[in-house]
Amino acid sequence: MNVQLSYACVSDKASLLEGMQSLSKSCMRICLIIDNNKKLTGILTDGDIRRALLNGASLNSGLLPYIQRSFLAVSKDVSRSEVLDLMKARFIEQVPVLSESGEVLGVHLLRQMLGAHDKPNAAVIMAGGRGERLKPLTDTIPKPMVRVAGRPILERIILHLVGYGIRKIFISVNYLASMIEDYFGNGQNYGCHIEYLREESPLGTGGPLSLLPRGMKMPTLVLNGDLITQANLDAMLNLHSIEKNMITVGTREFTHQVPFGCLEVEYGEVKAIVEKPIMSRTINAGIYAFSPDVLDAIPPQSSFPITALIEKSIFDGHRVGAFPVDEDWIDVGRPEELSKARGN
Repeated sequence: MNVQLSYACVSDKASLLEGMQSLSKSCMRICLIIDNNKKLTGILTDGDIRRALLNGASLNSGLLPYIQRSFLAVSKDVSRSEVLDLMKARFIEQVPVLSESGEVLGVHLLRQMLGAHDKPNAAVIMAGGRGERLKPLTDTIPKPMVRVAGRPILERIILHLVGYGIRKIFISVNYLASMIEDYFGNGQNYGCHIEYLREESPLGTGGPLSLLPRGMKMPTLVLNGDLITQANLDAMLNLHSIEKNMITVGTREFTHQVPFGCLEVEYGEVKAIVEKPIMSRTINAGIYAFSPDVLDAIPPQSSFPITALIEKSIFDGHRVGAFPVDEDWIDVGRPEELSKARGN
């Protein structure tokens, strides 16, 4: 049993918290519930856990009452095309593969079956920051190497990219760069090729892109190094191409409840009062697709914010598109979000 599959296997005596940790470690979005005889007795998805918590369960509650006992599984003799047809017909994304005795041999994942073809696009992960907001945790470790459920954030991003067929990955490094380079090496162990964009001095959120090789032919994905996300990168690249965007920005809806009653005032007269309204804004999700030409606008070896590149493209009349990230997304650059990602 490989490591990723072992992370997905959970005892039927486990808690909901342990189920969440399993989902986070395996990146399969499914828990495989195993009995004492190592046989699959049920499954649990992230949706099942969310519903349990909404219905009043705590993270320490046992997951047994929330297990799906009726689930689709196949033997190793069933072909990939048959499994894909079953997935499409039943609107499911994971199908366990079982032995004759009911032991787990593997899991078919829809995203791998549909999206794992190698792509010509490269990706850049911004991992050079100091992580000031996470001090003292980042005094001795780079922010992207902070662990969530046993795995560095940066490793999760790399596995997510490889899962979508991205095999050429650049990582911008500066602060404690050797810890990142020693851990990931050339990417061979992750099914990709990794090169490092070494910032001699901090270059901001956009400056490291000036270190990319010249002559890039295809749109390049760029991701912040402090994200845990399941963003659909296929859909983002497709949108970028179809709409002929110069830049595509991943977006997210952020809501905030004002803790006070708000007044609507006109010319000194109160017209209405709204108690604790919920405000919603579209925010930058820290995931981008850049067409090759736009990268030439980045000044070399200068600290340069990526937002300035976006603003310049808008000013120059280029199309900058928005791609909604509806899947799981957490910016773990803030202590409260890191705590949430860790299930605390």
